Amino acid sequence: MYSLKERLTEILIKNKILTEVQLKKALKVQKEKGGSLKDVLVNLGFASEKDLMATLSQGLGIPPIVLSRFKIDPEILKLIPRNFAKKYQVVPVSKVGNILTVATADPLNVFAIDDIRSLTGFDVGTIIASAKEVQDVIDQYYGEHTHEAIEELMKDMESGAIEIIKEGKLEQEVDSERLFKLVEEAPVVKLTNTILENGVKTHSSDILIEPMENSIRVRYRVDGVLKETDNLPKNMHDSIVSRIKVMSELNIAERRLPQDGRFKLRIKSSYVDFRVSILPSSKGEKVALRVLDKSHATLDIERLGFEKEALDIFRENASRPHGMILVCGPTGSGKTTTLYSLLKYVHAPEKNLITVEDPVEYQIEGVSQVTVRSEVGLTFASALRSILRQDPDVIMVGEIRDFDTVDIAIKSALTGHLVLSTLHTTTACGSVVRLVNMGVEPFLISASLISIVAQRLIRKLCPKCKEVYKPGEKVISELGVDVDNAKDVNFYRAKGCSQCFNTGYSGRVGICEILTMSPAIRNLILNKARESEIKETARKEGMWTLRQDGMVKVLQGVTSLEEILRVTVADE
Repeated sequence: MYSLKERLTEILIKNKILTEVQLKKALKVQKEKGGSLKDVLVNLGFASEKDLMATLSQGLGIPPIVLSRFKIDPEILKLIPRNFAKKYQVVPVSKVGNILTVATADPLNVFAIDDIRSLTGFDVGTIIASAKEVQDVIDQYYGEHTHEAIEELMKDMESGAIEIIKEGKLEQEVDSERLFKLVEEAPVVKLTNTILENGVKTHSSDILIEPMENSIRVRYRVDGVLKETDNLPKNMHDSIVSRIKVMSELNIAERRLPQDGRFKLRIKSSYVDFRVSILPSSKGEKVALRVLDKSHATLDIERLGFEKEALDIFRENASRPHGMILVCGPTGSGKTTTLYSLLKYVHAPEKNLITVEDPVEYQIEGVSQVTVRSEVGLTFASALRSILRQDPDVIMVGEIRDFDTVDIAIKSALTGHLVLSTLHTTTACGSVVRLVNMGVEPFLISASLISIVAQRLIRKLCPKCKEVYKPGEKVISELGVDVDNAKDVNFYRAKGCSQCFNTGYSGRVGICEILTMSPAIRNLILNKARESEIKETARKEGMWTLRQDGMVKVLQGVTSLEEILRVTVADE
């Protein structure tokens, strides 16, 4: 009579997934180090998890499941607490009558089945899923947010191990020593680190910690959209804000004035920078953290997601010996990433590259980067004046904010330098009008500009769960797509799965419109033409608008119609 273990190993050998020699070695390692045979086989590289899942399914007669394609009812999840799900690496997926079905990578763990049966009072059935998928679902549905840290903090508060500074005290009454003691307590450190780690784990661009009437709201901006997580008790607000101040080397006792700072953390194997802004509000200090995870930075124009035609224009314009290239768009539209990508593209040993930024976001080897410090008089304009005496070939200005900065930047472009910069406008043609309104003479704009790029970041559909559908012909025609050409094209929309945290989207890609300075456009600028006139001429000369570029991504199946309608405006 074969034991179950012998039956499974026999199937592995029979299917040529494992050899006798490998099995003996794996059993020896298991005896010495412990752990399940499945984990030992995977760690030694003798078998993949997919092969082992198939073997387990065959040997036990238990069906497998792909959890990323399965939507779980939140009511079912409540049947097994988070600590049980994490401890035994199981996920409840359905309940029919008195039978609760759970997905697990280890269906042979009888202790887990017994404990779940005792906890829930239901008979327990099992289906097989990969360990990674089980962990992903636990992270998504149960959340790796702040539950454990909150529980630990609350216990310490009840025992008197930590003292929370009560709200309502005047700033001068706050004892700095007590605040420092508070923020160095382990539960406060753990809770704050958990919030930051979740931001990095979910690839957030920003983390907002906001005081409400009776709670603290923590939100993460993922792929450009804010997502709210669990609210925290209001009496923990001061300890979290003070901890972030200490990490940023800010004044811990000052709660009346805005403060800005930054700090760096090592999370697993990568270093992550956080830019901190603290703003006093009527309900307390609001904290905004910009997450700069360099391990996920894409500083390569080939990988920004722009179409080939746009990339060709980028390369041609960046190869010019002098002139100005402007990148415009709202906050969070990827302007700085595009500038850095252009900078890396033109970077060469024979060129002298200098940047002036507020602050320096990414360090590039071989490029001199200057951080603006307004408090000591080092502004964009004053830094630029000094940079021009450093014999630069390429100058990158982080942002054009005032007339002095744009005046020096344009004059630099006219005197033989390639200048890259950003401007806060929404369209490429609107940037010309904005420069004129800032006081720049039209003839200077016409003579110095090479091109203006307006861009946005759109969310990409999750490749695991996006679904095909056919929109109505009226919708297609209203969006400027030829109905006949769209008949054979698949349109996709968001659905949601465990891989994309149920949003239907995963990652972002750039879309853009590029206004290149042609003779006709230069004449319009010299004559102080309206934005609509410049746009009309540019479109006749072949400029793709943001909406048109976005529709290309829709027809390619990269994104959805809803996303393009959310991010772009209709062309006149």
